[in-house]
Amino acid sequence: MTNLTLKKTKILVMAISLIAMTSFAFAKKSIKELTSSKISKQLEKEIPKSNNPSTPSPKGELKRHTLGIGLGQTSLFGEFKDRGEDQITADLYYTFSASHSFDMFANLHYSKHDYRSNYVTIPGLTTGIKARLFQFDAFSPYVLGGMGFYRPKMKRTVEGKIQTTEAKITFGLNAGAGADLRLDEHFSVGVIAHYHNPFDVSQDEGTDLEGSYFKLLMLGYYTF
Repeated sequence: MTNLTLKKTKILVMAISLIAMTSFAFAKKSIKELTSSKISKQLEKEIPKSNNPSTPSPKGELKRHTLGIGLGQTSLFGEFKDRGEDQITADLYYTFSASHSFDMFANLHYSKHDYRSNYVTIPGLTTGIKARLFQFDAFSPYVLGGMGFYRPKMKRTVEGKIQTTEAKITFGLNAGAGADLRLDEHFSVGVIAHYHNPFDVSQDEGTDLEGSYFKLLMLGYYTF
């Protein structure tokens, strides 16, 4: 092979190599642009982001209000038990989701318990903190505790004499535990065991008014 032929061959090989490298570069750039501009945008739309505000938090949404109605048994203790019978009662509950683990709650209740010629009335307005222990799917057990105001009144028979106590507002403590099951964005159901202990109420005549009561309730909630 002559020198002229050898030079032509080298030039041809270099030209082919240059064309191949250029084509590969353009093809690589096209694939990258296609992947980043079209496919990635499509996938981004289809896959929800974890910090998307419309995606519910694993432990529920914050700054929401919940109203609930409880229905169940109220059991009396102390002198309340001596003057009234246990019975089915209804309670109202309100909660505000302050954080992923803690809620503020309020409870309003009133019931009258008769026994023979005696009776006990136990109105109460309480508040406190509800702490979720953990959350498994839509199920969350919790404990709660707080303070509140009570105004118990009693009609009692003392030494054969009927006596109606003075109705005075007193302070008291409450504590309990329960569990909620979230059905959808707005509705939940649950159970609660709630204990109330009003402080003793002094009387101008007769012994102080004392007692406590325990509520075991089924609950229905609406969140907004």
